[in-house]
Amino acid sequence: MGVYFNPNNESFTSDKRSKIYIDKTGLLEYLNGILETNSKYIAVSHARRFGKSHAAGMIDAYYSLGCDSSNLFDDTKIAESEDYRKYRNQYNVIHIDVSSFWDFYKDNIVEKIIEYICEDIREVYKDKIDYSKMINSVLMSVYKISKIPFVIIIDEWDCVIRNSKDNELVHRYLQFLHSLFKSEESKAFVALAYITGILPIKKIQDESALNNFDEYTMLKSKPITQYYGFTEEEVKDLCKKYAMDFETTKAWYNGYLIDGIHMYNPNSVSLAMKKKDFDSYWKNTSSFASINTFITMNYAGLKDDIMTMLSGGKVRVNTNSFQNDFSTVASKDDALTALIHLGYLGYDANRKSAYIPNYEVATAFEAALQIGEWKDIAKAISICDELLDETIDGNADRVAELIELAHETYTSVLTYNDENSLSCVLTMAYFTAPAYYNVVRELPAGKGFADFVFIPRANAGARPAMVVELKYNQSADTAIRQIKEKRYQGALSGYSDRILMVGINYDAEGKDKKHHTCMIEEWKL
Repeated sequence: MGVYFNPNNESFTSDKRSKIYIDKTGLLEYLNGILETNSKYIAVSHARRFGKSHAAGMIDAYYSLGCDSSNLFDDTKIAESEDYRKYRNQYNVIHIDVSSFWDFYKDNIVEKIIEYICEDIREVYKDKIDYSKMINSVLMSVYKISKIPFVIIIDEWDCVIRNSKDNELVHRYLQFLHSLFKSEESKAFVALAYITGILPIKKIQDESALNNFDEYTMLKSKPITQYYGFTEEEVKDLCKKYAMDFETTKAWYNGYLIDGIHMYNPNSVSLAMKKKDFDSYWKNTSSFASINTFITMNYAGLKDDIMTMLSGGKVRVNTNSFQNDFSTVASKDDALTALIHLGYLGYDANRKSAYIPNYEVATAFEAALQIGEWKDIAKAISICDELLDETIDGNADRVAELIELAHETYTSVLTYNDENSLSCVLTMAYFTAPAYYNVVRELPAGKGFADFVFIPRANAGARPAMVVELKYNQSADTAIRQIKEKRYQGALSGYSDRILMVGINYDAEGKDKKHHTCMIEEWKL
């Protein structure tokens, strides 16, 4: 029928015809269970490209009276449900993408949304309804005539909240939402409300337009977690189908641990499979400026925490203080929580810790640093590719020089006085290595634990495996001898035809102000 009132199933049809399609119709079974109950209001706030809009199109296709979707769903998981046909294409549906209105009607967005909804309804009900009344009265009139309640979908509902500085506009917008979801009429005509956004719901002053919604976020999404993003099993199946290495896919796109489930960015995984190429596809969907907005805030300990995460660590974060508003960030914890909701950080609920989830996001941080205020750190990261190449080529002196440069950059942030701190600096120095290697710290090997082991990934080409031993106030030669004596290189014997042994020493005194020395030897098979 219309675009906004009882839309057709074209969106879901396109999704289902896509080269890569994962069946997420189990979400519909969950929604059927809450239809026309007190739990019928749900708000999904996840990072961009995590399947929120796909789900909205699927909900259109399943519930809308404006189409017959039996051919779309008869071969899906929802068809196995005993209530499958009971709810399919049985509801009036309103679907609004607020961001599309924001692009054209910033100042009068509320009035335009209502205008377009009413135009669609007028095509069906002509002059049987008084369209001059409030939108909730218009929908109530439709309900009285048709005896059919509404499924209301608001995609990017928080667009106005995030982007507008006009308090009056925000107030009008929230009144509009109140009329849809909290008015007396809406209690009768709403069968299901599904809204999506990036930010969790924020109560503004005395506004309560959305306080009846159950929320599902990047922090906690039970019981619908698996329907937003790709699960590990789904990604494994795709890797088999497209002959792509799963471990490399995992390193690039895994890391979002939501309710104990490893979730992958579906947009990035799909592009990697279709293009047969591991790359950072995040840059096509979001601005890096938002990273710099938060990591450069002047809060005590924030820079230390960012550096810890960039070097592979986790940091404790209190997510409870965040006010679900990017404009009211008031602490280090707020800044980190904002990055979690944006998808730039993962969150371990068990440890209450934030971390950089995967290599793709790490490269987003790298790109953001290039245009941000941390020019010194960006410059140090820019030499990472050269460092890796020089290590592979066996140029020990140049490797020592480059690590010296990294040391000079990171020493102001990391306490540089032992092997553990040296390990953190080395992780940063080899920042780009995870694109080609599984970099493992403290790997059990031979008669002890190797400090670093670089295990080539399937896309590593002719790059060798490497074992790196670190020393403090000793010598690079001592590090090489330890590798040989404890046979650390044996842990890599099945991974490559070529294995490099790399010894690095940090001398606190430093002759001629040069603190680092390096030795590189190839292990003869």
